[in-house]
Amino acid sequence: MSSQDVLRSASTLASYNVLLQVMFRVLTFLLNAFTLRFVSRELIGVVNVRLTLLYSTLVFLSREAFRRACLSGVSGTDHSWRQVINLLWLTLPLGVLWAALLVAVWLWLLEVPDPQTVPHYGPAVVMFALSGVQELLAEPLWVLAQAHMFVRLKVVAESLAMIAKCSITVVLVVFAREWGLYIFSAAHLVYTGFLVLCYAVYFIRFLGSEVAAKKDFPLQRVGDLLPCRAAGEPLVDWTLAKLTWSFFKQSFLKQILTEGERLCPQEDIALAAEVLECLLKLVLVVGLIISVFGYAYSHLALDIYGGSLLSSGAGPTLLRCYSCYVLLLAVNGVTECFVFAAMSQQEVDKYNFVMLALSVSFLLLSYVLTWWAGSVGFILANCLNMGLRISHSVLYIRRCFGSTQWKPLRGLLPSPLLILALAVSALVTSLSEVVLCCDGGWLLRLVHIGVGALCLLTVCVAVLVTETRLIQFVRTQLLPKYRQKHT
Repeated sequence: MSSQDVLRSASTLASYNVLLQVMFRVLTFLLNAFTLRFVSRELIGVVNVRLTLLYSTLVFLSREAFRRACLSGVSGTDHSWRQVINLLWLTLPLGVLWAALLVAVWLWLLEVPDPQTVPHYGPAVVMFALSGVQELLAEPLWVLAQAHMFVRLKVVAESLAMIAKCSITVVLVVFAREWGLYIFSAAHLVYTGFLVLCYAVYFIRFLGSEVAAKKDFPLQRVGDLLPCRAAGEPLVDWTLAKLTWSFFKQSFLKQILTEGERLCPQEDIALAAEVLECLLKLVLVVGLIISVFGYAYSHLALDIYGGSLLSSGAGPTLLRCYSCYVLLLAVNGVTECFVFAAMSQQEVDKYNFVMLALSVSFLLLSYVLTWWAGSVGFILANCLNMGLRISHSVLYIRRCFGSTQWKPLRGLLPSPLLILALAVSALVTSLSEVVLCCDGGWLLRLVHIGVGALCLLTVCVAVLVTETRLIQFVRTQLLPKYRQKHT
């Protein structure tokens, strides 16, 4: 596979990831809106905050360092897939260890919810931890799929798993709501089980097939997926293990970062710069649209979603601030993805101290701003922290491309016409909210929605007219079926 094909496949994979995340957010939103009609909001809160945090922490600490190190290591030519797979299987015992520690923390150190309001909390904690350990069974298969650009496998596996999870949740909520947290625990076990099953079935059918032989796939048998020692070589690649340790230390100081592949050879720097610029422009445009329209429609969205229970008080203000935070979060995801893909192992070790300083500053900002502005201050602290991380990444990217003719950071500069369209839309929708929303009945609300739709259409036209490179990038990289149809 040529370097240009690798970059093209990587951008397609990133696009699928974006689409999957959007789909998951929409499904989660609809699922929460449905379940709120049947179960208490306290129970939903425990699931979406406490138990989900347990699961995400477990899988992140168990596998993130292995993923990044192994995907970086296999980008070269002097690697052994046998040693890589042996190293990846270490995520399973590590996951069991983290599961035991985190379950103990969640059950004995954190405050336990009222069993009358949130029943079956203890078993639910154990089941969510088991779901994380279960998902680690697919880790060697996941890395194999990522390294060989099996982009559709991830889409199909995660989509089927999410559909199964939502289906189980809906059925149990309707017919067995007295189960409490058992409903969501069982659904999450089904989700991770489907992921493992999809990857296992795919590779069982793929290994030894003619397609695998044509692609010169490095493994021939299903048994090659299991850990074993190859004759004449160590059990694991110790250079790769040291790199894993460097990434592992970092996982205690930062949140989950976007998966990044190693950048291509020097002659492909132009293509790398173009992809980076277009991705920055894409997340900037989407983030600005969310920020502009999120401000004027936060109150209406919360009122439709949860009634006056959510739309009264500080809810709309929090959602407006969070809409701005989404913009910073999206830009930071792309910039940090590039930075950590480009950093050497020594630079990663040095950056650990930067992350430590950022973590300390975030804690201080959170304390001060929360004391000053309450819950809004916490979101503002996150915004400032993201701004600092973006600034560091921007400086690094500028140094990387400083001696070249390419300027990928231009992706952070929207066109003047788009800025004008967004500014006008912000003004019009804000006035529309004051005049039409949200105490005047559904007719005025529909008019307010119509005003927003017209403004959004105007912004989209401005994007189509001025951001031609971005549109071309979306058509060729983010819509592979469209590209195949017109070649």
